[in-house]
Formats: sequence, C-alpha cells, structure tokens
Amino acid sequence: MKIVGLHCSSEDLHAGKIALIKHGSRLKNCDLYFSRKPCSACLKMIVNAGVNRISYWPADPEISLLTEASSSEDAKLDAKAVERLKSNSRAHVCVLLQPLVCYMVQFVEETSYKCDFIQKISRTLPDTNSDFYSECKQERIKEYEMIFLVSNEEMHKQILMTIGLENLCENPYFSNLRQNMKDLILLLATVASSVPNFKHYGFYCRNTEQINEVHNQSLPQEIARHCMIQARLLAYRTEDHKTGVGAVIWAEGKSRSCDGTGAMYFIGCGYNAFPVGSEYADFPHMDDKQKDREIRKFRYIVHAEQNALTFRCQEIKSEERSMIFVTKCPCDECVPLIKGAGIKQIYAGDVDVGKKKADISYMRFGELEGVSKFTWQLNPSRTCVLEQNEPESRENGVLGPVPLDEDQHQNKKLRLANH
Repeated sequence: MKIVGLHCSSEDLHAGKIALIKHGSRLKNCDLYFSRKPCSACLKMIVNAGVNRISYWPADPEISLLTEASSSEDAKLDAKAVERLKSNSRAHVCVLLQPLVCYMVQFVEETSYKCDFIQKISRTLPDTNSDFYSECKQERIKEYEMIFLVSNEEMHKQILMTIGLENLCENPYFSNLRQNMKDLILLLATVASSVPNFKHYGFYCRNTEQINEVHNQSLPQEIARHCMIQARLLAYRTEDHKTGVGAVIWAEGKSRSCDGTGAMYFIGCGYNAFPVGSEYADFPHMDDKQKDREIRKFRYIVHAEQNALTFRCQEIKSEERSMIFVTKCPCDECVPLIKGAGIKQIYAGDVDVGKKKADISYMRFGELEGVSKFTWQLNPSRTCVLEQNEPESRENGVLGPVPLDEDQHQNKKLRLANH
C-alpha cells in the first residue's frame, strides 16, 4: 500500500475535487478515505476516474445536514443523488469502521505518555503538574468530539437514514457504531496529546545564523505539531516489537494552490518495518539484549525515514522548502540519506542526539550541516525571558514573538488516496 496524496478542502473546492485536480486519471484503482461522505459533485468525478473503493466517516456528510432549514432540502436531494451514484457505479462506497483491537487504546495511551516529547517536558520542567498529559488529552477529546461526532443521538440517526445507512439506526448496531466512533476519537486524541500545545514547548532551532535564509524558516508551531502527529500515528504500524517510528515528508511550493493545505503538499510517509513481502519469521526480531549479533534485527529492518523516501509519491525539488517529520532522532544511517535527498529541514525529538548504542548511533545528527534542525524543546526566547527578565523575542523557530495562545486549527476535511 502506497499513500499518494493527502488533501484538505479549501474555501473554493472540496477535498474530492482537489484530489481529481492533483491526480487525475492516476486515481484509477485507488482507495480513497474521506472524513465526511462526499457530495454528488465530488462523487461523480471520483467514480468516473475509476477508483476502487471510497470509505467515509459516518457522521455529517459533506453537504451538511446540520445547517439551517433553508438549505436542508438541497442537502437531502444531494444525499439521494449520492446514493444513486453509489448504487450504479463499480466503486465500492462504504463505512470502514471496525472495532479496535483489544487493549489498543491502553497500549496507545501508555506509549504516548512514554514518548520522547512528553518525557522531555517532564524532565526539563520537573515542577510541572504530573497530570498535564491527562489534561491535554481531555482537551483534545472535547475538541475532536465536536468535530467528528454528532452529539445528539436522534439527530445522528436522522443523518444516517438520509445518507443511506438506515441499517445502522437500530440497536445494537447504532450503539456499537457510536462506541466504535468514540473509541477512535479517543485513540486519535491520545496520540495528538503526545505532541501537546503545552506552555512554550515546540520545534525550535538553536542556530540563529540560519534565520535569514527562506529554506531555514520554521513552520508555524501548530502546523509542525500537526505533521508530527501524522508521523506518530504512522509509528503504530511498525513491525518492530520494541520501538515504533514514523516519518512524514512535506514540501512547500512557491505559491498557494487550490488545496486547503495552502502552499504545502504531501511528498511521502513511512514507518519502520521489514522489507516488503517478507513473512513474520523471515528475519531476526531480537534487539541488542541478544548477545549473538548475527540474529539481531538492526541489519534487516528498514527505517521510517528510508521508507518515506523510497515510497514517496513526488520528487523532492531543490528550489523548494522540503521537510521531514520524524518521531525520533534520525540515526547515523538515515542522516546522510535525508541530506542527500535534498530535504531542507528536519523536525524531530533530540533525546538520543549524541548517543551511541550497541547497534545504532546518533552522532551525525548534531554535526549535520546544510539542513536546518528543529527539535522539540522549550522556546529559546522563553528561556531568555526567564533568565534576563526582558521581553526579548524570537521568530521563525529561532528569534520571534512567543504567542501565549495559538489559534485553534480550522475544521478541515482530509482525504487519503492510496494504491
């Protein structure tokens, strides 16, 4: 499976139309994933492109049924048109919502709390309330429930009946559906809380000499955190029993496009896994606790950064600002690959920087030149304010104003297309 696009609806276009503009007939035989059931205008174009399957989140559709009464009739007519397109097309249009694997939420919660970003906050701010992670998670749960869940159950049933899912309106199917949706929202909120908008923590660069170059200017912290959360989600696909790592590559074009992501566009993503096509017992899974180095995993597992580069859907352009988001510090094997690929920026944790372990080392990251490094840390300008008691500011991840509160990100509709 290869992800070939990640798109977001804009003021002018829905996500499905943007996917058609960006990929055209290359969408043939792809699977598409929507955060809302697409409208008839999008669906007719997508079906015409020959897609294989369209999966959507079973809440309010793209032409909202929760709006004022004046437009509700049009929304109902559109929902009927969508059902007719669905029944007369070869593409499979469905709700892809399965119950989570037993103990999955517990596992995600434990690993999210232990991830590098949360642990660094705990170590560098020892006086911080020990429940700060739980508080961040509760905030995210409330936020995501407002976005992804129809709070009124009766209204949710009416929506399901209108969009052709009347078979899910009776119990136990309806209650099971709601519970599965809540479980997934909880899982997403838990992962998002592992890269929290907490006090003055974020991804910052300590090299103040780089600030004048466009390629070295940092992304807004909200966007950087959002991309890192994508990488954190990918890390749970890992085939490594000990440590999951995820990586996402984005680039910023010269001008804004029709996409809701603005000038930024998706390049590729990956997680650490064994070579494609291998079976469970084909390669060793042991770590450095195994004395026999011949049966350790490190010579066989493909790193997240390597998979992201290998299975990228677009080329990395030297004239554009490209960036990779990695959930852990890139190792000495990956650092030269990232630089050689022409990536301009690295966003990562720095807990392992300078360490040399039994089978893997992280010495090159700190010495890397020609690539801007933005690591998870307390805003350097905030440190200066605390030390000097002056309103000194820092910009672009180095020297610039420190906002006390960041604006909430807009509710965007996301879409993934993959082969």
